Amino acid sequence: MTKNQPDQTDPAYGQHDKILIVDFGSQVTQLIARRVREEGVYSEIVPFQSAEKAFATMKPKAVILSGGPASVHEAGAPLAPMAIFNSGVPVLGICYGEQAMAHQLGGKVEGGHHREFGRAEVQVTSESALFDGVWKVGEKYPVWMSHGDRVTVLPPGFTNIAHAPNSPMSVMADEKRKFYGTQFHLEVVHTLHGAALLRNFVRNIAGCRGDWSMRAFKDAAIAKIRAQVGKGRVICGLSGGVDSAVAAVLIHEAIGEQLTCVFVDHGLLRLAEGEKVATLFRDHYNIPLVHVNAEDEFLGQLEGVSDPETKRKIIGKLFIDVFEREAKKVGGAEFLAQGTLYPDVIESVSFTGGPSVTIKSHHNVGGLPERMNMKLVEPLRELFKDEVRALGRELGLPEVFVGRHPFPGPGLAIRCPGDITREKLDILRLADEIFIEEIRRAGLYDDIWQAFAVILPVKTVGVMGDFRTYDFVVGLRAVTAIDGMTADFYNFDMKFLGNVATRIINEVKGVNRVVYDVTSKPPGTIEWE
Repeated sequence: MTKNQPDQTDPAYGQHDKILIVDFGSQVTQLIARRVREEGVYSEIVPFQSAEKAFATMKPKAVILSGGPASVHEAGAPLAPMAIFNSGVPVLGICYGEQAMAHQLGGKVEGGHHREFGRAEVQVTSESALFDGVWKVGEKYPVWMSHGDRVTVLPPGFTNIAHAPNSPMSVMADEKRKFYGTQFHLEVVHTLHGAALLRNFVRNIAGCRGDWSMRAFKDAAIAKIRAQVGKGRVICGLSGGVDSAVAAVLIHEAIGEQLTCVFVDHGLLRLAEGEKVATLFRDHYNIPLVHVNAEDEFLGQLEGVSDPETKRKIIGKLFIDVFEREAKKVGGAEFLAQGTLYPDVIESVSFTGGPSVTIKSHHNVGGLPERMNMKLVEPLRELFKDEVRALGRELGLPEVFVGRHPFPGPGLAIRCPGDITREKLDILRLADEIFIEEIRRAGLYDDIWQAFAVILPVKTVGVMGDFRTYDFVVGLRAVTAIDGMTADFYNFDMKFLGNVATRIINEVKGVNRVVYDVTSKPPGTIEWE
């Protein structure tokens, strides 16, 4: 086991059927793992370089090969361990994964053909266990392609079971060995019934039981925390977000008063956020909490800074410094708890040097330093965000807290382009609160993945009643997303937007114009800066 992989000796890990996902660098590899887990099956992503060792240790019921940016016919192209193909377990190759499978098993992959990125249509030509009950022979289905190369000669034992105009061998299958390859991406929502095809592979072809649940995880995680910590003391850094809160409540359920939480209020939180967090932990859960008001310190160091990456670095470093200072005051703690999630684990290493390494760094503000010399307790490191929310519900956290829209580590700093001032933050907090309040009032909050206000670094001339004004512009952003990897703007009706804009202009002094962002992000970041 490496430091960046789950503890495979943990009983909670070993009792479940498992799917191994070999990562070749696709920016949507995480979606494969999410889709598999949605079927109640534990999945784990490993870089292709360490796949052979992980396969031997993990003993999965099946393997999925991800997409990636490389070309198999070029020197040094990443490949799957042959031990996987020789093991007798079912294998599914997606996009580059299909090409690697074809290349390694005796087929042929060529470049120089028509490149294809985006929507396409495939026609099913043969029945298959992969299509069973989902796709029918003779029918055409929309899919999402992303390839420059394509399979031109099938490996021995394979048949072509679906084709598209620019991808004659869109799906290949060796039903006897239970090997399948798709040129398109099954894991994205743009492929019709893609999740159902993955379900066929995971549940029917691989025979996985689907026993991965949050209740089972919670019980196993509590036992694991108790075994790891023993009589020791744990200190946990709260950010005000869902991840660290769920981690803290889980650890408190395991070890009670041995846990102390430190909440660093950097002054970049939403309206009354600090008070809400303190009330939840002190009053509702009775968890020992140190509430540090560090607003002056943070805003002082951010004064005059406009570059968003510089803001992140300042906030990250200062958060660490303040947390470390307060942790020393608590004293006696030998364990440090963090709300690390599985995407954080995946992104902490460069699997292939592909684009996903930089694309997914958007929310990062830094990690806690090794000089603290504490043992880490990271009970959520095997979970995705939606699983953390489910665990929070299992632990009894209020839905208004668990179901909140994502909030970035740097807080309002990245929703305040340009320099940061108290005046702009106060305007932004109130405008954001009005926007969210109206969304909740309209019953739309749970239909939207993320919604927020942004204060733009410009002022405009306006007329309010009998007066001319020179005030800020507030931008509104609301997106729908299933996975957070791709997003589309939420289609509010104009009456709703008009009501929100009217409230903001009337109630937020310093704003005379409101705009709504209708930008889609496929795939990319959700934030606006």
